[in-house]
Amino acid sequence: MHKSTPYILEVRPRIPARLARLEELANNLWYSWDLPTRDLFSHIHRSLWETIGHNPKAFLRNVSEQRLLDAAEDPIFSVSYNSVLTAYDSYHTKPARNSHIEGFAENDLVAYFCAEFGFHESFPIYSGGLGILAGDHCKSASDMHLPFVGVGLLYRRGYFHQTIDGDGNQNAFYTDSEFESLPISPVLRGDGSEVHVSVDLPGRSVAIKVWLARVGNVTLYLLDTDLVENSLHDRVITHHLYGGDKSMRIEQEIVLGIGGVRALAAMGIKPTAWHINEGHAAFQLLERIRILVGQGEDFSSALEAVAAHTIFTTHTPVPAGHDHFNHGMLAPYFESYYPQLKIGREEFLALGHTSDSPDFNMTALAIRCSRFQNGVSRIHGKVSSSICAEMWPEIEEEENPMSYVTNGVHMPTFLAKEWSEVFVRFLGWDWSQRLGDVTCWKRIDSIPDHQFWSVRESIKSRMLQLIRYLVSQQHLRNQGSEAHLERILKYADPANPNVLTIGFGRRFATYKRATLLFENLDWLRQIMGDPERPVLFIFAGKAHPADIPGQDLIRRVKQVSNMPEFQGKILMIEGYDLRLGRRMVSGVDVWLNNPLYPLEASGTSGMKAAMNGVLNLSVLDGWWGEGYDGNNGWAIKPVSETLPEAQRNREESQTLYELLQDRVIPTYYDRNKMGYSPEWVKMSKNSIATLLPRFNSTRMVGEYVANNYVPATRQYRKFCDNNFAGAHQVAAWKTAVRQAWPGVTIRLLNTPRHSIAFRDEVHIEVGVRLNGLKPADVVVEMLIGHMLNKAGLKQPVKHKFGAQGDVNESGEQVFVLELSPEQCGKLEYRIRVYPHHDMLTHPFEMGCMRWL
Repeated sequence: MHKSTPYILEVRPRIPARLARLEELANNLWYSWDLPTRDLFSHIHRSLWETIGHNPKAFLRNVSEQRLLDAAEDPIFSVSYNSVLTAYDSYHTKPARNSHIEGFAENDLVAYFCAEFGFHESFPIYSGGLGILAGDHCKSASDMHLPFVGVGLLYRRGYFHQTIDGDGNQNAFYTDSEFESLPISPVLRGDGSEVHVSVDLPGRSVAIKVWLARVGNVTLYLLDTDLVENSLHDRVITHHLYGGDKSMRIEQEIVLGIGGVRALAAMGIKPTAWHINEGHAAFQLLERIRILVGQGEDFSSALEAVAAHTIFTTHTPVPAGHDHFNHGMLAPYFESYYPQLKIGREEFLALGHTSDSPDFNMTALAIRCSRFQNGVSRIHGKVSSSICAEMWPEIEEEENPMSYVTNGVHMPTFLAKEWSEVFVRFLGWDWSQRLGDVTCWKRIDSIPDHQFWSVRESIKSRMLQLIRYLVSQQHLRNQGSEAHLERILKYADPANPNVLTIGFGRRFATYKRATLLFENLDWLRQIMGDPERPVLFIFAGKAHPADIPGQDLIRRVKQVSNMPEFQGKILMIEGYDLRLGRRMVSGVDVWLNNPLYPLEASGTSGMKAAMNGVLNLSVLDGWWGEGYDGNNGWAIKPVSETLPEAQRNREESQTLYELLQDRVIPTYYDRNKMGYSPEWVKMSKNSIATLLPRFNSTRMVGEYVANNYVPATRQYRKFCDNNFAGAHQVAAWKTAVRQAWPGVTIRLLNTPRHSIAFRDEVHIEVGVRLNGLKPADVVVEMLIGHMLNKAGLKQPVKHKFGAQGDVNESGEQVFVLELSPEQCGKLEYRIRVYPHHDMLTHPFEMGCMRWL
């Protein structure tokens, strides 16, 4: 029998004129955070909406035309449709006055580069926290009507899809996205042709197609190498997110960084501030420098001009986590760059040099070629200051330029819909415009406790419906029996959402310690063995296909869940994505997070949980080190980092067990006659009131605007106006300082008094050998204050010395200070000298300092 040949014929429905703007709604990622928009499509054909993965554009290509005709004639649908369009048009109307853009000049523009963006499960170009954070950043930039564009890669296959078999083995598989079904379109030139650019890789040129996605009021540009003119090898560069070997990684990063700069230039887009979100895009710095050198600038001036308006955010809490490439691998890709930059090989490689590795480090490159650097939480800022300290070798860690902006999450995306009506009633109709207003959120106490508890139970019930569906699909695919399925789902009952439910949803990396809960199974059996106070743990998350230890953690969770005493009480859910994540962070009662301190850079899932009234039970790491106040959740205090990891696990798991046994479970089940726990409601309200105003992405992006974007655009004008006169000035000055600094010394010239009366003065003279520098090129400064546990000065007061006269007979410039301390008691002071120029972005960016 001969095999037949299948042919494909796509029949697209005609959209009724009355519903013509459905296509506009489907092509704007505004739908990813506007639930009424998604409900429109679901209302037309609910089962197709589920089957199609909540993808509006794919839905419109597959729905029957009759369904659309019926919807057009449905008066109820018409009311919803018109309401959505009114909201959509209002959202996209530029406000007459916008406080968020104060400080920006008319043509200012921020370009935000990231390797992944997570907006919605229907647009699979993300893997986890970094991408979802980038998506939230774009969403808030849209909410705030900022002058902002994003740049990323358009992955044909994205990150992997996950299934888990009956033994807990993770299976990874990939599916090709149909770009016609994604909310994207090719960027076109004025003549209608597509915008293509290219990058040079060893022995060939790779073509790149530029696509755009609308994200509310901002545009995301995505780069694609899957083009017929490219070789098969080059076509797959943009296939997999975090897939392939080191060669694939460097090629992806060249396409993102260098290709991204060329794409913006081809479209005539001229950013005045550039934000590199993690080191993957740092090659853009080399391309921007190359362009300026090609225009006639010297390398040092070009570097200063580029760095002055570049922001670099690091998300990595360990040195090994930073991208790096050995010199042998790097050379074929960048040998042609050396002459274009007008520097030699060694000077090029020095841009990515670190002392602990011979490799070219992308974080080092990003720091050396930027002037605004930050971590993503207070703790991570300190960790990053330490990791990157050698970039500023003579500056103490706490004073170096590495700052922090604590992450935040996009409230409209992650707040459960059930809260909206309640908040309007008790917080006011404008509550969503007052996210940072603490007084507004204090009104949460006015919500009656029983009503608050009812909302929480309703959200949990909706989550459990999805959990039951996913577990059933997973169980039956693994050839499980229906009888056993009922036992597994005993406590995941949407009709009776009164079981304490604890969620753990995140990437299964070893440092996140998903199995810390199983450190002492006997104790855990005791905790979970009370039939009157049942506990349900829900685990979800993916391990990278190459991360075998991470996959072992998934197997361990599944193994424990299969033990008779834990059946139905521990569930391991496959296919963790944004949809499941939204349901879990809003629907569980407790969000569990137990990373190995200090390896959690920020962690945003707990923020999403907190804004929904879910209580965090977390190690005091990342954001929780700032968020926990003793009344809005529970904290696991990390033990000493110097202890062996096994001992740290034992001791911190003990704290976890004690909190579960003594605090969490008793509080949840301490119900009154109305069936709820007053103490639990109190803590849950406090979670929302104290954490939502602080850990939302509007606050986060607002901090970037105030501390980075606006200052960067100002530096851009200072350095680049008048044919880069400012960049030339600073580059020449820095060259002079670097040459002179090895010979700069400082010494005390007199013997100051050791005791004075309050308001008396102390005369202090120091001599500084400037080695050719001018007095105006340095600051001589005293730091004075009370000692703090021998660890440094407590809130030191700074006093600047003044230059006096000419150099002395020893060839030193004399600097004088008449000190009248404003504090009493035993004070300690220290004196230092460091380079100074009025145009520096950070006073210590050169990393040079001498102490007396």
